[in-house]
Amino acid sequence: MSERKVCVVSGSSSGIGAATVKRFAQEGWDVVINYSRQAAPAEAVAEECRALGAQVLLVKADVSQDADARRLADETRACFGRADVLVNNAGTTKFVALKNLDGLDAEDFQRIYAVNVIGAFQLSRAFVPLLQQQAGAGIVNISSVASMMGRGSSIAYMASKGAVNAMTVGLARALGPQIRVNAIAPGLVASSWLQQGMGPERYAAHLKAWTDTAALGEPLTPEDVADAAWWLGAGAAKTTGEVLLLDAGFRITKG
Repeated sequence: MSERKVCVVSGSSSGIGAATVKRFAQEGWDVVINYSRQAAPAEAVAEECRALGAQVLLVKADVSQDADARRLADETRACFGRADVLVNNAGTTKFVALKNLDGLDAEDFQRIYAVNVIGAFQLSRAFVPLLQQQAGAGIVNISSVASMMGRGSSIAYMASKGAVNAMTVGLARALGPQIRVNAIAPGLVASSWLQQGMGPERYAAHLKAWTDTAALGEPLTPEDVADAAWWLGAGAAKTTGEVLLLDAGFRITKG
């Protein structure tokens, strides 16, 4: 078994996931980087983590498939013999205007839930045996402010993140006291992914509305979310079943 602690992050080839594995690598942890499609971006993140001194395991797996989730856990066990923190970050959406109810169908909901909710559950279940062996182990689910405010890429996405919040509390009850389970609900995270999904004009308008409203006057960065994941995963020893709203004061607005 590795003497260094290990953090596993699903969907960690870019954005919040990439920032999170790098944050843990900076703190002296080894990391497991997961991706489901293109290997090159994940390999680039892996090189950055190795440059920080981390040992890295790179695993292609689709967490919406239970066999892949279990294989990811098996490969982590074979490589490191342990897992101390799991961050369920893998997610997907469909960009549909709130009032366009016909823009979503059952298949959209099923696809989004398969990754955002079922995937997070399956991966958590697969890693429980490893996490239970480590004192202070934690699971961190990446939710969204969309689950609380009715704002976001689509109603299907909002609903899926609401389910993640409920699942976080249920898992915290089920897995305590050995494993803490918490979630982060980020607000607007400035990223090329969001800009591409919304389109440049809508993204610019949305960003302005956010910064004009939020008490701190700024959007979030992937690194901001990674900092919260570090605290909930590696610290927060007496915190479980919580959904941390990380919105730069958008909910309270400017005075």
